[in-house]
Amino acid sequence: MMGAMASKDTTSMRDTAPATDGPPPADESAAPQGRPAARPPAPRAWAARLVVGGIVLAALNLRPAITSLGALLEEVRDGLGMSGSVAGLLTSVPPLCFAVFGVMAPRLARRFGAGAVVCAGMAAIAAGLLIRPYAGGTPGFLAASALTLMGIAVSNVLMPVIVKRWFPDRVGSMTGLYSMALALGTSAAAAVTVPMTDALGGDWRTGLVVWAGLAAAAVPPWLALAARERGTTPAPQASARVEAPGVLRVTRSRTAWALAVFFGLQATAAYITMGWMPQIFRDAGVPASTAGLLLAVTMVMGVPLAFVIPRVATRLAHQGPIVVVLGLCGLVGYAGLYFAPAAGSWAWALLLGVSNCAFPLALTLVGMRARTGGGVAQLSAFAQSAGYLLSIPGPLLVGVLYQHSGGWGLPLALMAALMIPQMAVGVLAGRDRTVEDEAAG
Repeated sequence: MMGAMASKDTTSMRDTAPATDGPPPADESAAPQGRPAARPPAPRAWAARLVVGGIVLAALNLRPAITSLGALLEEVRDGLGMSGSVAGLLTSVPPLCFAVFGVMAPRLARRFGAGAVVCAGMAAIAAGLLIRPYAGGTPGFLAASALTLMGIAVSNVLMPVIVKRWFPDRVGSMTGLYSMALALGTSAAAAVTVPMTDALGGDWRTGLVVWAGLAAAAVPPWLALAARERGTTPAPQASARVEAPGVLRVTRSRTAWALAVFFGLQATAAYITMGWMPQIFRDAGVPASTAGLLLAVTMVMGVPLAFVIPRVATRLAHQGPIVVVLGLCGLVGYAGLYFAPAAGSWAWALLLGVSNCAFPLALTLVGMRARTGGGVAQLSAFAQSAGYLLSIPGPLLVGVLYQHSGGWGLPLALMAALMIPQMAVGVLAGRDRTVEDEAAG
């Protein structure tokens, strides 16, 4: 199956679009035998463009709610009278919400359809971003943030499902496109929120609420796709709803556990990098403006590589070599931050940016390690929920070590040490097998 995916990955979008007006059956990329195959090409091309546009718009909205807040966190704290402990809790809420709310995604998709759930997720993101700056105090701000993060969580889980069902022969290309858009949204929100806020009058509320417009723009394509799922699918077996996987118990799969731990460790590294790397450079004597630019370089590295890495991964029978290369880049980057943080700052920023591209690889593995839409949904929910739970203590522990040791030696040693098990479980997750086979066995 992996060989077929790799060989077809360069075919045109129209050739790999669903053979009917709705998504393909769970385990096939063409219409079942006996169904009329002669359909006009226009609806197929239109459906494919609709899904691609929806995927890109959804991915652009999966991180600005977090990175825009980080850029204005000091202003938000002052404006709401938020204590330091509450602000620290706020920075730990995203992975917790991703873990808790992401579990609900497969059940909701089976009941309402994946497109409808993602549509509701985009609407929740828009509503939460619109409400939270004007919610009137810290409790309202936290509640609106939770609404936004709930929409992000279910969309996080269902994006690999959408890709697997609509583009089963283009998992690498479409996951790369989705990951690239996600990285672009992440870096753009971090880079432009502060100057945009200044240009709009300097009110932090305006700087945060403006991102609700981007989320609202993502609703119409998913609304159209949800209507298409309900109105054009003639039989339950061809439904866009995520089929129940029967006796599948994803927790019985060693590959599922390896992928969950890999997802959690790469998320830990990413959150530590985003939260602490500028401070590491500043403590080494790098100017604050340059430290922020170095973080932007690290994040921007994910834009091109997020498109390339999934395409390469689907061409390999075993994705372990990619895992090892990314891990080695991380180890060299952390060593550089310890021995020469200022002298080699640009090199370390680039290497850590490459290492953080374990995220699009993890998403690609989710689509490759399950055969069916239901299997992908369960694996995605399990790997992301367990992984995000695992990632919560990492940034907090780095802060504790930094505070009590008075330097970055111990925190950097921890970061480097975590890269070893990340490579080990990544190699296990990269083996050519599926969770359905392991769970059945």
